[in-house]
Amino acid sequence: MEKAFLVHKKIIKELLAEADIQHIRSTAIPNCLTKGDLDIQVRVIPEHFSKAVQALSQLYELNDGSVKTSFFSSFKDDTKIPPLGVQLSVIDSEYDYIWKFRDVLLRSDAYRMEYDELKRKYEGKKMDEYREAKNEFFQRLMKSPEFNNL
Repeated sequence: MEKAFLVHKKIIKELLAEADIQHIRSTAIPNCLTKGDLDIQVRVIPEHFSKAVQALSQLYELNDGSVKTSFFSSFKDDTKIPPLGVQLSVIDSEYDYIWKFRDVLLRSDAYRMEYDELKRKYEGKKMDEYREAKNEFFQRLMKSPEFNNL
């Protein structure tokens, strides 16, 4: 998965040299259960956001099922192997926290095991139920000292 991340990072960097590009979510965490898709967070300063939206729109499809604001946008490419999700955020904005989840899970086996157990519990069940439980887990994680110290 790291190889696929590096390929996409290089492609994105060619258009957005100033961007901070992070491998995020489960595939960025060794031994974490994953559905096998690759997630990337592209972080830019406010002045570069519009340019970044235009650049990423050339590479990927806008993810209409996600939040879109003046400081966050989401893209996808389900035709790639592995399927790809790209989250664009303005650094230090309201939605610039996804990389923090990765760092907390990398540093805490307890949280990582709890997250894996949540995935096991909802395997084969309705996606809406899983997403709700996952959201509750991450909302709780956002209140943790580990998250807030990042």
